[in-house]
Amino acid sequence: MKGLFITFEGGECSGKTTIIKRLCEALEQKNIPYISTREPGGIDIAEQIRNIILDVRNTAMKEETEALLYAASRMQHLKERVLPALEENKVVICDRFLDSSLAYQGYARGLGMESILKINHFALDHLPELTLFIDVRPEIALKRLSSRNKSDRLDLEDLQFHQDVYDGYNEVCQMYPNRIKRINGERDLDSICNDCIAIVLDFIGR
Repeated sequence: MKGLFITFEGGECSGKTTIIKRLCEALEQKNIPYISTREPGGIDIAEQIRNIILDVRNTAMKEETEALLYAASRMQHLKERVLPALEENKVVICDRFLDSSLAYQGYARGLGMESILKINHFALDHLPELTLFIDVRPEIALKRLSSRNKSDRLDLEDLQFHQDVYDGYNEVCQMYPNRIKRINGERDLDSICNDCIAIVLDFIGR
């Protein structure tokens, strides 16, 4: 089996972490070689950048700085973790990739999709083969967020920002209709996980 790059996208509190955990358990049961990683992060340097981006003390961070930090983290993570795993014919399961930057910084922050694509030009040669967008409306997501004990800098944004992110994701889904599959993330968690696992296994051919 050749390496496959599969990503999960969605706004805050869309359930991606739990879904990915269940998917990885399914891959293990079928003895499918894989790695699970995340953006920003996944490796030491990228995790350090993540801490800067999400630190609640960094409210003075400019939109352009935020976008460039995400791009820097992505470059290091791609070269150090994702591409080597793909060369080893593993399935790479990644929580967020370029689509997040397009939705958050390109659309919600108002920097423009083209600007984000330009500073992430290196990533365009390594887009995922499959992306699952966990579709949860912002008002639902923020209700879930209110029950979380710990918030990061993006969690502190208001409803309008999260609505803009959601609208941005809708734009991204239209940009890449053959790659992105929309999953209704407002159902019970077992149904969502089962659907995602079925889609991924079918895509892999297992």
